[in-house]
Amino acid sequence: MNRLGQSGQRQEEAHETPLGGQLQETPARLGEKHERPGSGRQAWKRRWKQTAAILMAALLLLLAPAWEGAGAGVGGKAEAAPAFAKGADISWVAAMEAQGYKWKDKNGVTRDIFNILKNDYGLNSARIRVWVNPNMSDYGNGYLNADKAAELAARAKAQGMSVMLSLHYSDSWADPGKQTKPYAWTGFTFNQLMDAVWSHTVYVMNTMKAKGVTPDWVQIGNETNDGMLWQDGRASVNMKNYAWLVNTGNNAVKSIFPSTKTIVHLANGYDNALFVWNIGGLIANGATFDYIGMSLYPSVSDWQTKVTQTVANANDMIARYGKSVMICEIGLDYNQPAASKSFIADIKTKIRNISGGKGLGVFYWEPQSTPGYNGGYNKGAWQADGKPTIALDGFLN
Repeated sequence: MNRLGQSGQRQEEAHETPLGGQLQETPARLGEKHERPGSGRQAWKRRWKQTAAILMAALLLLLAPAWEGAGAGVGGKAEAAPAFAKGADISWVAAMEAQGYKWKDKNGVTRDIFNILKNDYGLNSARIRVWVNPNMSDYGNGYLNADKAAELAARAKAQGMSVMLSLHYSDSWADPGKQTKPYAWTGFTFNQLMDAVWSHTVYVMNTMKAKGVTPDWVQIGNETNDGMLWQDGRASVNMKNYAWLVNTGNNAVKSIFPSTKTIVHLANGYDNALFVWNIGGLIANGATFDYIGMSLYPSVSDWQTKVTQTVANANDMIARYGKSVMICEIGLDYNQPAASKSFIADIKTKIRNISGGKGLGVFYWEPQSTPGYNGGYNKGAWQADGKPTIALDGFLN
């Protein structure tokens, strides 16, 4: 999702946000790791790598019982994810700390933000976005490359939290209003683009692995309502290309972490027609992924209705496609913390109560942000004095 709408408010239908700053023109985390194909031989190599990865993932999953209790060793099986994820996207933490931000608990004591989220609110999961080649001097709209993301992921794991990665496949925000290719990928053919997706995804996974982190979930794209990597992967233009890009990302994740679950994530979780078109189109075109992700950013006046519609949509996705659902992003007006608390508690309870345990979790987006951070984001849960509002109390119990 992109984070600012009119007057700084995050809106479900207002998706455009200025990137802020100039994108760097250096290669997008590919370097020697990415040989630009431009030949039938390179396309053959890509297909061979992907086929081999699928076969290896299948073999490793067959051997999974032998791994029980083995933990998440480097390159090994993911630690058991929680039966229900209560989480937060904390991606801005790295930039905020670089800017000097600190967080206090309810008692005004300054503590590590991961510790507060885990021990004061019972959060068991952290979500972290990854950009390809972000502007490292733009804290709000850049900064979070694979290395910074891995540092955050390691901190989350140290607190005993599970980790979700949101791969944007862009140098800055990817959301329903824009899915801009990384600068270094702009001239690629579609085959080269698939190679770049593969190489970048493997690079991110290996960066996590080097930090001792096995991600529990990885999103292949972020809020891909109309696909990703426009125009080549724009779903309304070429659904098959979109499906192939999803497959490429999925297979790249599994080539490093076979048991990590992959997610296709769309905004507007209440919009059943959108999800039927997008998810149904992916599946009809042979896309392979594990779970369906949703975002929900209602207003204070309609959150009850939107929660009801989102839960109905989740149940429909489960019935139609047999895939479990996660609510990857939620947020409500900072100025209405009591409503936010009720909203969190309600959607958490209703998703958790979905039949068969197919509702897997709920993540609040950037709760540690303070009013107006990054030029106007106002759905955080921390006050300007560094203390939290009551919003996250909705996660308790």
